[in-house]
Amino acid sequence: MPTPPMILLLSGSVRSGSSNEAALRTVRAVAPDRLRVVLHEGPAELPHFNPDDDHDPLPPAVARLRAAIDEAAAVLICTPEYAGTLPGAFKNLLDWTVGGTEICDKPTAWINVAAPGRGHGAEATLRTVLGYTGARIVEPACVRIPVAPGTAGPDGVLTDVGVRERLAEVLDTLTA
Repeated sequence: MPTPPMILLLSGSVRSGSSNEAALRTVRAVAPDRLRVVLHEGPAELPHFNPDDDHDPLPPAVARLRAAIDEAAAVLICTPEYAGTLPGAFKNLLDWTVGGTEICDKPTAWINVAAPGRGHGAEATLRTVLGYTGARIVEPACVRIPVAPGTAGPDGVLTDVGVRERLAEVLDTLTA
């Protein structure tokens, strides 16, 4: 039996209990059996990006990140916005992808779970940085699904049926 295609989930938040990570955990929970959905752990473990270090051998956390992106059939991102742009730790993660070719032409999308009217700066920055990496942005899968804080169950998965259905639709669109 062939291995199902892997979808890599990247959270832009390092905060415990983040709505962004809850959304990605929910994507993993609602994923069909035809997919293997993996939440990348460790954006906080990445060293600060330094172009002088962007060569083999890569720092171990960077090598793991790039290997996961390379293995993925598609990438789905969910990130908060801080001070009108991406959080520094997530921008650092993306900076480590610029020098590699793993994400080039890879179907990529994002979910914005911020309250209405928020998160536009993070989306604009994502679009710019992903353009530099050569990622293939799947526009219909780039959506806004506001998630109220505290709506995740004890397992860290969102309980709202409508949100769960929309997240499943995003995954279907990204992998179509």
